[in-house]
Amino acid sequence: MDKFDKKILSELQADGRLTVTELAERVGLSLSPCHRRLRALEDAGVIRGYHADLDPNAVGLRFYAVLFVTLKETVERTVHAFEEALSDVREVVHAQRLFGEPDYLLHVATEDLAAFQRLYDRRLSGLPGVLRLTSTLVMKEVVPPRPLPLG
Repeated sequence: MDKFDKKILSELQADGRLTVTELAERVGLSLSPCHRRLRALEDAGVIRGYHADLDPNAVGLRFYAVLFVTLKETVERTVHAFEEALSDVREVVHAQRLFGEPDYLLHVATEDLAAFQRLYDRRLSGLPGVLRLTSTLVMKEVVPPRPLPLG
């Protein structure tokens, strides 16, 4: 990955709706080489997709919680079953497996506290292998998701 690839990625992180023509102009390449580089970055999986950045409040998701999950055991079948079931819980907007305890960090978005409680009681606590759930509420977003620091 050279400076042009990093510049392409930086520009797309700032504005994923750029046309290839606009992108080429911004990074200082002609259209064909820029398009080839863009396709190569997509094919290599460096660019995973293009998405709209939504305001959760504007779409009715005003309650945001962070959950720490500890599994009963971290053997392969338990981890796989938990992760497979978790992928079907659409309110979990981000999930990370951690080293040590707890085993997972989940970010959950719901309409309100009542919706979160139902989700917690009916789905999350019943996920395969769950020993303990610990939740905390997000007071406010201090640093919103931002582009990766590409140097």
